[in-house]
Amino acid sequence: MEIDSGTTAWMIAATALVLLMTPGLAFFYGGMTRAKSVLNMMMMSFASIVTVTIAWVLYGYSLAFTSSGDGILNKFVGGLDAIGLKGVFGSVYEGLLKEPTDNMPSLVFSAFQLTFAIITVALISGAIADRAKFGAWVVFSVVWATVVYFPVAHWVWGGGWLGQLGIEDFAGGTVVHVNAGAAGLALALVLGKRSGWRKDPMRPHNLTLVLLGVGLLWFGWFGFNAGSELAVDQTTGLAFMNTQVATAVAAGAWIIVEKLRDGHSTTLGVASGAVAGLVAITPACGFVDPWAAMVIGAIAGAVCAYAVGLKYRLGFDDSLDVVGVHLVGGAIGAISLGFFAAYPFIEPQAKGLFYGGDLTQLLRQIAGPVVVGVYSFVLAWIIGKVIDKTMGFRIPQEDEVAGVDITTHAETGYDLGSVHASGVAATVNGPVHAAAKKVQA
Repeated sequence: MEIDSGTTAWMIAATALVLLMTPGLAFFYGGMTRAKSVLNMMMMSFASIVTVTIAWVLYGYSLAFTSSGDGILNKFVGGLDAIGLKGVFGSVYEGLLKEPTDNMPSLVFSAFQLTFAIITVALISGAIADRAKFGAWVVFSVVWATVVYFPVAHWVWGGGWLGQLGIEDFAGGTVVHVNAGAAGLALALVLGKRSGWRKDPMRPHNLTLVLLGVGLLWFGWFGFNAGSELAVDQTTGLAFMNTQVATAVAAGAWIIVEKLRDGHSTTLGVASGAVAGLVAITPACGFVDPWAAMVIGAIAGAVCAYAVGLKYRLGFDDSLDVVGVHLVGGAIGAISLGFFAAYPFIEPQAKGLFYGGDLTQLLRQIAGPVVVGVYSFVLAWIIGKVIDKTMGFRIPQEDEVAGVDITTHAETGYDLGSVHASGVAATVNGPVHAAAKKVQA
C-alpha cells in the first residue's frame, strides 16, 4: 500500500508533541521538588530521553513491534529482525489495532512509539525524587525499559498475548501509566523514605514551574492520545475531544474535593487533577463517547485526590505522587472501558456493560492492569535491589541534606547569592559541611 502523506505529516507532528511531554514532565516534577533538588529531578527526565532513545534504536523497537515467530515466544516478546532499525527505513507500516486504511513509513511509527517509551521511564523518577543516585537511575532506566517496557508494549500493542486476549488500551493507560506507577512504588520501597519525611516541610518549591509543566503536558497529550489512532479520521477527532473533556472535568473535580475537604482550592490541585484526567482518559479516549469521558474525568479527579494520601497511611514515600495519580488513574481509565467502551476496534475486543456488552470485557480490563502492575512491580523491585546492593541506589544522607543538585551535579537551580552562602555557612558544624567542601574542592 502507498504511503499516505496526510497521515504521515500528522504522525510526525504527533511525535513531536509527545516528545515535548517529557520536558513538560521535567518542569512539572521539578517545580514539585524542593529547590535544592530541582536540577536533579529535571535531569532524570532528560536522561530518560538519552538512554531510552539509544536502547530503542538498538533493540527496543524490535522487541516491542516485530515478530519472534509463530510460537509461544511471540506472545511475550518480539524478535530481533529490526536490530538497529535494520530494514525499517523505507518500509510501510501496516497497522496493529485495526485493518490499515492509511499508511506511514515504519520509521515514523517507530519514532512515535519511542516517545511513549521515553516518558514511561521518566514518569517513574517522580517516586524517588530527592534521594536517588543519578548514575543508578541511568542504569535502572535502561534495564527496566529492556525487561519491562519493551515486552509489555509487545503484549498489548505488538501482537502479544494481552492484545490477543482483547485488552483495550488506546494510548497507554496500562502500558504507560499502570506500568510506570507500579515501578515507582517498587523503587520508593527499595530506596526508603526521604530524610525528615513527615517531619520536615517538603512542599513544592515553585508552583509556577508546576503549572508551566502541566500546560506542556496537556498540550503534548493531544499527540499522545489522538496520535494513537495512527490515522486522521473520526476516531482521531473523538480521542482529541475526549482528552480535553476528561482533563478539564478531572481538574475541576480535584479542586472541588480540596475545597470541601480542606477549605480551599490550590494551583497544585488543579495541576494534579489535570494530570489525573489525562492519565485516566488515555486508555479510553478512542473507545468512549464524550459523556463517558466526562464521567471518567470526574471519577479520576476525585479518587486520585484522595489516593495521593495513601502513602501517609501505608507508610511509603512516593515523593511526587506517581502511585496516586498514574497507577490509580491508569487503572481507573483501563477498568472504565469495561463499562463505557462503545467503539471496539477488532475481535475479540467488545463493548462495555453500558453499551450491551457482558462481563467479559470488564474482566479483561481488570486483568490487564493487574498483570502489568504486578509484573512491573516485581521486576522493578528486583532491578532496584540489585542496583542498590552493587553500586548503591540512594545518595548518602549528608548529600541528601545538602541537596542532590550541588552534591551530584555541582550546580544549583537558582543563584541564591548570599542567602545560599549563609545557608551553607550555618551548617558548617553539621553533616552538610562535608558535602559542601567536596563540591567546592
